[in-house]
Amino acid sequence: MLTTLAAARSMRASRPGLSTTRVGAVISRNVGALRSGPAYWIVLVSGFFEPLLYLLSIGVGVGALVGNLTVDGRTMSYAAFVAPAMLAVSAMTGALAETTFNVFFKLKYVKTYEAVLATPVRPVEIAFGELTWATVRGSLYTAIFLGVMVALGLAPVGGALAAFPATILVSLAFGAVGLTISTLMRGWQDFDLLTTGQFAMFLFSGTFSPVQDYPAWMEVLIQITPLYHAVELVRGLSLGLYGPGLLGHAAYLLIMLAAGLWFAARRMERLLCP
Repeated sequence: MLTTLAAARSMRASRPGLSTTRVGAVISRNVGALRSGPAYWIVLVSGFFEPLLYLLSIGVGVGALVGNLTVDGRTMSYAAFVAPAMLAVSAMTGALAETTFNVFFKLKYVKTYEAVLATPVRPVEIAFGELTWATVRGSLYTAIFLGVMVALGLAPVGGALAAFPATILVSLAFGAVGLTISTLMRGWQDFDLLTTGQFAMFLFSGTFSPVQDYPAWMEVLIQITPLYHAVELVRGLSLGLYGPGLLGHAAYLLIMLAAGLWFAARRMERLLCP
């Protein structure tokens, strides 16, 4: 076993570049898990329903009491205001679920990555592979959700097509941060902190009411959070509310992606190759 690991480390050292083939091997391993039984499929699909239920209950149900809203000079139904936010939440939820719970389990308990490192695959390629797979999961949610939005008349087809690349960026950004969080977790109890932070962002990131309705100090605090930028970017593209601010939101998520992936790769290198 030690000889095998030593040989694998030697092979990795001789191939310092990032290989798409080795990244693809990590993705293929996750695809193979889909064939292991229906349980993973159930978990995969279930993550789509939570934002959909919020859209139907609050966006449509409560929206009937709220009436119309005026955002950036445009009047829209409350459901049309909430739907893009739920779309961004769907992208975030799918990516975070994959890169936190699943990656933490494979990293700390079943030691999947230690077996992977017996091959020429490097820790940075594991990070890229897991992030890519998490983005596929998040994009699956958002593609279905966009279809629901168009079917309900909450977004035009052109807006849905424009918003889809933005949801991919949201999945990438939150997936990269999720990988970093997984490498810092000490045990399952730490997920309570993650859940609390995720739920707080869900409630106060302009999802159910414009951030301008909050006190000034709270508005500034909200505008620092990543989900706010995700919601604003997706909402602007899906509803045609174009403006220079969309570039700022996209830049925030790109920086979040780069920083998260860089830190996660370094942490995986430290944990898996001490």
